[in-house]
Amino acid sequence: MKDSLVAICTVTQNAAADLPRYLQALERLAHRPLEVIVVDCASTDSTVETLARASIQGANLRVIELEENVGFANGMNRALAASSAPFALSLNADALPATDYVGRLLARFESHPELRVGAVTGRLSRFRSGDEPAVLDAAGMRLTLNWRHHDRGSSEPDVGQYDRAERVFGGTGAATLFFRPALEDAAIDGEVFLDEFHSFREDAELSFRLRERGWEILYEPRAIASHRRHNLPGRRSAMPDHVNLHSVKNRFLLRAYHETWASFMVTLGFPLVRDLAVIAYVLLREHSSRPALTWLWKNRRHVLRRRRHIQERVRVPRRRLAAWFLRSGQPL
Repeated sequence: MKDSLVAICTVTQNAAADLPRYLQALERLAHRPLEVIVVDCASTDSTVETLARASIQGANLRVIELEENVGFANGMNRALAASSAPFALSLNADALPATDYVGRLLARFESHPELRVGAVTGRLSRFRSGDEPAVLDAAGMRLTLNWRHHDRGSSEPDVGQYDRAERVFGGTGAATLFFRPALEDAAIDGEVFLDEFHSFREDAELSFRLRERGWEILYEPRAIASHRRHNLPGRRSAMPDHVNLHSVKNRFLLRAYHETWASFMVTLGFPLVRDLAVIAYVLLREHSSRPALTWLWKNRRHVLRRRRHIQERVRVPRRRLAAWFLRSGQPL
């Protein structure tokens, strides 16, 4: 496993400012064999030109240029389809893995032959300068009672509170290593990340499907990466309109595909209160996100059909899945 081919899959859209450090980080990765697949979603800056000039020693770099912004979900699906590597690392252009990042994630896979491991994620920290204290970006993903998904430790000072390897609900799409058989098993209609999610929450949705099919997702604290995160809950007013639109749409899609009686009994009325608050906010203030509600209504038959397909494929007790709303992690 430690000598397995790993495909690094990245989706870009006007990422030229991040590419020099991204390419340097990939050059420094100790793991080989390696291939790098970048899907560019119609960048208007110098992203494509920078990639065309780039090379990574000991790794094959391929760039797939698209004429439209198909979003992270579809872009990642195209990157995954361009490779047959047994492992795929989803990596944002603004995420910089340490030299041993891939190796440590693979080692965590190898450490648990008794588990059906589908993905392993590492400890991400925010970019910092000088003597600034380390601030966490993500230590795996957790669910909340109002059906939000948060990166564990996000914006907290890193004082060792996530130093233990654990089972976690999910991993951020910014830097998580996936086992290809798990992705193929969880795929719906050939889609690993569901295209209708476009951008935002697509990694949480995939985490649901992996767990519903019985795959474990692990957190490896010694695998370190830096991440310059753009989208944070507190920055909503500064986010582009299309990002907020997809955030609203995907909140309800996530519920539509994965809500069950078991999760309803665990979360009680918390999601409903937030649902009403989100709808009121969109109708009264964030008018640019109204098309999200329209999309959900127009595509309701597609959503219901896909929900049936997803729920028919669940192979673990729904009470076990619902328990993730009550815990941040689970010991290995």
